[in-house]
Amino acid sequence: MADDRAQRIARFIEPLRVRPGSTVDLAADFDPLYKADLTKEEGVALLAEGVEVLAEYQARLAAQDSRGVLLCLQAMDAAGKDGTIRHVMSGVNPQGVRVSSFKVPSEEELDHDYLWRYQCRLPRRGEIGIFNRSHYEEVLVVRVHPEYLRRQRLPGESRDPGVWERRYREINDWERHLADNGFSVVKVFLNLSKEEQRRRFLSRIDLPEKNWKFSTADVRERRYWDAYQRAYSDVLSATSTEWAPWYVVPADRKWFARICAAAVLGHALMEIDPQYPTVGEKAREDLMTARRALELEAPVVRSEDDSEKRRK
Repeated sequence: MADDRAQRIARFIEPLRVRPGSTVDLAADFDPLYKADLTKEEGVALLAEGVEVLAEYQARLAAQDSRGVLLCLQAMDAAGKDGTIRHVMSGVNPQGVRVSSFKVPSEEELDHDYLWRYQCRLPRRGEIGIFNRSHYEEVLVVRVHPEYLRRQRLPGESRDPGVWERRYREINDWERHLADNGFSVVKVFLNLSKEEQRRRFLSRIDLPEKNWKFSTADVRERRYWDAYQRAYSDVLSATSTEWAPWYVVPADRKWFARICAAAVLGHALMEIDPQYPTVGEKAREDLMTARRALELEAPVVRSEDDSEKRRK
């Protein structure tokens, strides 16, 4: 990574990275209010720079057409996943980005293994794919709500107490398979505090233009806050790998969360370092032939004297 920006970004996101093999206690190890001594004004400028970096490298990724990137966004309700996607990807070509959101699985999806529906929505080479919630729901919400596991129609031996450790291994192996085939897996957890979630829920209730965002189910799910924190701690500990590390992004300040998400994705693209294809000698000759033909089609430019004579 010759680009100086890559080194600055790597230093910036290092405190957010979950070291592979480490044991995470989410509440103790990561502060949702962390902001790296930045002001909001400085943050606005940094985000603009990050968006430019993404636009530049995404264009090169699409042109090279041999690698792809999958960004997995996980968070508690109201952490800002939609806003993060909207702001971070604001400068890229939408033709090169595919966003997939995963809700309750359909009957068809339940008839397949739990990774099938995610496999079907992976990005193509040259694309950035974004999972707004991801395959990690299968070891988070499904773990917090065991009744969802029963709906997956698994045989008895697949529902034993070792199911979560087995799924961690399967997910790590799947992501390793993707990495080995040219698809970088970038994993971001937007780390929201319980108090900030409460304030955002109140804002959704109090502001008419935000009412549509609120569901009473969100409040019911909030009752499981501690269970989710334990589940996330286990997921971060078990599935942050050298080939697909987790980044825990402080989410209590939306502006800082967006900077961090842009930096993490930008860093992944810079590590790939995609290049515009170069053409061979024969292709270069064809280009020059085409150029000469186009030049011959140029309109004749007449002088002002000629134009004046024609008017007379």
